[in-house]
Amino acid sequence: MKKTIVLTILLAVLASCSDSDTYQDIETNPTNPTNPTNPTNPTTPTTAATYNKDVKSIIDANCVSCHASGRSAAFRPLTTYAQVKAAVENAGLLGRIQLQSGQQGIMPQGGRMAQANIDLIVKWNTDGLKEN
Repeated sequence: MKKTIVLTILLAVLASCSDSDTYQDIETNPTNPTNPTNPTNPTTPTTAATYNKDVKSIIDANCVSCHASGRSAAFRPLTTYAQVKAAVENAGLLGRIQLQSGQQGIMPQGGRMAQANIDLIVKWNTDGLKEN
């Protein structure tokens, strides 16, 4: 009886070791058609990130609804390159966007933005906070 239980558990563990359906899935190296030069991360550009090319659209989509003139967080506007750059350098923007959902101070308040967007903003900082 014990041998049957142990064998059943062992088979269940082995069966759950892969999410692949076929040997072909395991043996085939995936390629990324959206960024073939960087297949491990399709959303992070291999060139230097800039505000206008990469970051502005993320800020507009996730932050400006509160961080603009006449909005609830108008005291910290994020509508221009200079304002966003200052928020990264002096106001802890990177730390706040990297908090986990439910943590106090997370931005945006509605919930954590996509990790790919966070990674791109962090890359922009690493690349020197260039505008263009």
